[in-house]
Amino acid sequence: MILIDKPYVSDFLVKTIKENNFEIVATATARNMIADKTLNWITEEEVKISLKKNPETSIYTNSENTINWIQNNAVSSNLPGQIEVFKNKIKFRELIKDSFPDYFFRGVRFKDLRKLNVEELKFPFIIKPAVGFFSIAVHKVDTPAEWPQVLDMIDSENNSSKDLYPKEVLNATDFIIEEYIAGEEYAIDCYFDKKGKLVVLNILHHIFSSDKDVSDRVYSTSKEIIEKYKNEIQDFLEIIGEKAKLKNFPAHVELRIDGNGKINPIEVNPLRFGGFCTTGDLSWYAYGINSYKYFFQSKKPDWEKIFETRKDKRFSIIVLDNNSGFEESEIESFDYEKLLIDFEKPLDLRKIELNEYSVFGFLFTETKYGNEKELMQILGSDLKKYIRLKKTSVETE
Repeated sequence: MILIDKPYVSDFLVKTIKENNFEIVATATARNMIADKTLNWITEEEVKISLKKNPETSIYTNSENTINWIQNNAVSSNLPGQIEVFKNKIKFRELIKDSFPDYFFRGVRFKDLRKLNVEELKFPFIIKPAVGFFSIAVHKVDTPAEWPQVLDMIDSENNSSKDLYPKEVLNATDFIIEEYIAGEEYAIDCYFDKKGKLVVLNILHHIFSSDKDVSDRVYSTSKEIIEKYKNEIQDFLEIIGEKAKLKNFPAHVELRIDGNGKINPIEVNPLRFGGFCTTGDLSWYAYGINSYKYFFQSKKPDWEKIFETRKDKRFSIIVLDNNSGFEESEIESFDYEKLLIDFEKPLDLRKIELNEYSVFGFLFTETKYGNEKELMQILGSDLKKYIRLKKTSVETE
């Protein structure tokens, strides 16, 4: 069964639900987001009864906004406990610390951050909410001198984002401080089948503009990206699956690989693939893999066959977050047509209302090898070239 909630459901996911007659839970939010009455809607009461009879029912959600619903209604399954471990980064670190004994991390209450003797910490380090989403209030701290400014930024980001997501998705009550690992960051869509066996559906390279960059601007996948660390990543994910006893469990995993090829975990996002229906849909555009269908039908990608027709291409998600420095109240519009001209082969454009989630939208692209310049340009862009300001804002400047 599928649970749908804000912030976004893609046409591709809705089409998948319809064509495969997947059960979709008829919550009020889902009904408001999807107008199609012909889908296989099931009432919340029917779901509760079904989950009691069969706690191992397959569940996928497009949004972690549904976590509270799952925790309240899947009490006879292992899901509430598994979700809690993965959503709380401190508990997740505790779960796997014996496999990564040298990795430093520390949980700190938000109210105690300014009392912390930062001189005692190992620099550089990353600080972020223990329960977080979308790189909100995530910062790299290189020196003690940066600490006061970082605390001010965290205060500001907490104030501006506190009403965007439920506390199960973003909660700034507790923060985690953990050592910074130099290396490359990757995001993986995968699932553990009914027997607990791992299936990898995609591997994406999370590209950054600098070692201070913690944004979500560009994620890319390709034959070379998947093949480079596929075996090592699978071994790592199997450790997590075994420790958390995962079965019938889709996930979006983020990790970092250092210069020696050592994998260091970042986080596991439970019961979903990438947020805003991004990475799950990109697998279709890139490789013809319907990740949602693969999970429910326990299918595995035939990578050798897939790569026969996907050589020398890089498929990317461009996250159009507002890093312009302009306040939302100053912005009149975003020029999406101008954006599309800057890419050789746009695959899909998703426009989002900026005042809802502080993002202009998402762009899926295909880039030939040798033309990565277009990705590097958008990676370092402040997006001002695409933004039209309100007249009052322009006159004030």
